Amino acid sequence: MSESNPLSRLEFTKRVAKRAQYEAFEFTLTSEGVHIRNGSHADPSEHEYLVTVHDRLPTACTCPADARFEGACKHRVAIAIRRPILEAASTHIATDGGTSVDEDHAGEVTDIQSENPEECTECLDDFPCWECVRTGRKAIPE
Repeated sequence: MSESNPLSRLEFTKRVAKRAQYEAFEFTLTSEGVHIRNGSHADPSEHEYLVTVHDRLPTACTCPADARFEGACKHRVAIAIRRPILEAASTHIATDGGTSVDEDHAGEVTDIQSENPEECTECLDDFPCWECVRTGRKAIPE
């Protein structure tokens, strides 16, 4: 796994990883971070939190679990496995949605959709990334 992979910089349980994959999260970028809403609940408005992103890593969440338990909560992991969301929270996204411009690297443009599916560096050894699951390349392990 690449050191640039945010999952390699977070500690979390397999249970948290699975929930981060399959729960129906909705994301909204704000100036403070990423507002995340869990649409899997009967009343999603009671399950809305703010995840702070620093140095291309979800570092904190306002949910009770992030404060109560060791390791990253499912909301932080959910953002880390959805690289376009993480990149958007870390950079300014151009209006075409396909390129990003990093303020720290002005003039450099990177394509956030150019991953080779055959050589996915975002997957953990035993857990696929969101893009591989979403596109059917890999399944969530039992």
